[in-house]
Amino acid sequence: MSDEVTRASADALEMCMASFDDLIGGLDADGWSTQSLCPAWTVRGVAAHLGAIEAMLLGAEPGSMVDSLPFERAGEWMAEVADLSDGEFLERYRAVLTPRRAELAAMGPDELGRSTATPVGPGTYARFMAVRAFDYWVHEQDVRRPLGRPGHESGSGAEIALDEVHRSLPYIVGKKIGLPDGMSITFSVTGPIERSMHVAVDGRAGLVDALDAPDVTVSADSTTFILLACGRIDPEAEVAAGTISWSGDDEWGGHAARNLRFTM
Repeated sequence: MSDEVTRASADALEMCMASFDDLIGGLDADGWSTQSLCPAWTVRGVAAHLGAIEAMLLGAEPGSMVDSLPFERAGEWMAEVADLSDGEFLERYRAVLTPRRAELAAMGPDELGRSTATPVGPGTYARFMAVRAFDYWVHEQDVRRPLGRPGHESGSGAEIALDEVHRSLPYIVGKKIGLPDGMSITFSVTGPIERSMHVAVDGRAGLVDALDAPDVTVSADSTTFILLACGRIDPEAEVAAGTISWSGDDEWGGHAARNLRFTM
């Protein structure tokens, strides 16, 4: 893996952190207490979650968490900030994020390439940071939509978020949608990120480079597609609004559009 590729996930995470900080920096009390797209969390709850994971990672040498991740540290941090005023909370959040962003900026290919535990199994620290970029980007959209402040729907963070869904499409198609053996499906993501992703079921569902004549084509803008896959928005509402549509086999197209969720 080239140094540039190894560095990409950390750079994307930094961009997500910067964008999220800009978003929450000017919130008033109503903004902080707005319900996010995550049922259990307000906007402040989302920020607390993100800050807690970075507090867990702050100061930990890449490669030092080989067997498991100390999520109890994240829980402790969330408990520590729970009763702070909104202004005090923002200060504590930034007191974690400022040195954490400096850590990431200073990491070289050797550190980013070290083996570590990640939330998705063993991997490299760079892979872990890609998961963090995915988490940050999706949670930023969790906040933006309820606040009525759309943005940051393209760029490296959004690309990484789509990458995470893309690599999960065999599971989504095979297990969540249940497309029958011998059928195929194309997901046409129309923007701000444009990408065509193809899955064929041949014994089991698998990614393929191209399909000449897929049985079903599902189309959506990239943000809607990712948020549906993450279980953040109601598929029936998106179908009714026309933000997700399909062609080809009508029954399987409608079923696919309504069953993209693979995570929350």
